[in-house]
Amino acid sequence: MLKGMDPLLHADLLHVLAAMGHGDEIAVVDANFPAVTMGRRVVRLDGVDVPTAAEAVCTVLPLDRFVDAPIVRMAVVDDPETLPPVQVDAVAGIRRVSGWNVPVGAVSRFEFYDRARAAFAVLVTSEHRLYGCLLLGKGVLPEPTS
Repeated sequence: MLKGMDPLLHADLLHVLAAMGHGDEIAVVDANFPAVTMGRRVVRLDGVDVPTAAEAVCTVLPLDRFVDAPIVRMAVVDDPETLPPVQVDAVAGIRRVSGWNVPVGAVSRFEFYDRARAAFAVLVTSEHRLYGCLLLGKGVLPEPTS
């Protein structure tokens, strides 16, 4: 157990997050997502929904401030402008723990699949709400001040 660390961040997940470099993405996905088919590295976070998982990840993962949208959501098929409640909840939690109004982009289902295949890792949750699929782009830490 680590002091001050979200208990959902288990050793395998922390290893993945620490190994990611600037510009790498992690897909945080629902229980329906074909993670084993898509992911180069698959980490499970069973018993947790997407908003809770994404918020825990973003307590330690700096989001990329050098891209237009460090959060990318899977758009609803035939209704890409709609934000499902699972995505609304996840973005609100990410913004809260990140401390800034993180921009959000959207891609189609198949574009999301392509990005997930290229992602550093796929984090699978037990989320059962549809469209619980996000990509989070890792940023950099600011230079230390003396």
